[in-house]
Amino acid sequence: MTTYDWLRTAPEEFIGWDVDVLYGPWPRHHADIGLAGVRARLARSPVSRALAMSTRGALFDDAAGNIRTVKDLADCPELLPVGTVDLRDALAAEERLDALDAEGVRFLRLFTEQQDVEPDFPGYRHVIGQAVSRGLVLLHDGDPRHYGPALAGRGADVVFLDVHSYVLADFLLLARSDPGFRATTRLLSAPDAIERVVETAGARHLVFGSRTPFMDISPQTLRLRYAGIGEAERAAIAGGNVEELLG
Repeated sequence: MTTYDWLRTAPEEFIGWDVDVLYGPWPRHHADIGLAGVRARLARSPVSRALAMSTRGALFDDAAGNIRTVKDLADCPELLPVGTVDLRDALAAEERLDALDAEGVRFLRLFTEQQDVEPDFPGYRHVIGQAVSRGLVLLHDGDPRHYGPALAGRGADVVFLDVHSYVLADFLLLARSDPGFRATTRLLSAPDAIERVVETAGARHLVFGSRTPFMDISPQTLRLRYAGIGEAERAAIAGGNVEELLG
């Protein structure tokens, strides 16, 4: 079993897929960790595979960032590339989505906070429609109370990356009526948050996400290890639900 530098892990901490991994510069963080550093961190953790992307696509140039991500991860069997678009230029986004489709990229990460985009903006609605029509899975930042209603009823598969325990009840109300809505475990820090998702909406609405390298992985794997849920539910959250999205 893989171990951290300071802690021996248990089988209940094994993670088949981490959906929230970035590499490269990010001005708001003190760390500037490249691909090699991120891979080394993951190798020391119980995470087997991850969805990853270069921060260049989010912060600087979506087209160049997508090319960089696909090229960088071609030799990284444990990492699956994630694409992005600039939501402020919805017309150019169509070309970006076509390029991602040609490369076989299945996941699209949206950075509404960095790009200052609201759910009622015409460009946002257009990009969402284009992405859903192509069958892309959305990795979506922001408050689900804000963006969830705009995404509901579209038949979209959406992973909300920033679901905090404080807004969990509203997310669960959305998820109970929309089978494609999922949250990551990253901000579910309340003692019973994981259990609440499983009991209220079902384990299929939860996936593991760490925000590596900007957050530590170990507290999140420990939270899943000690959650009061069954083995089947833990396996679904740790990777089975992502395998379903890839199927």
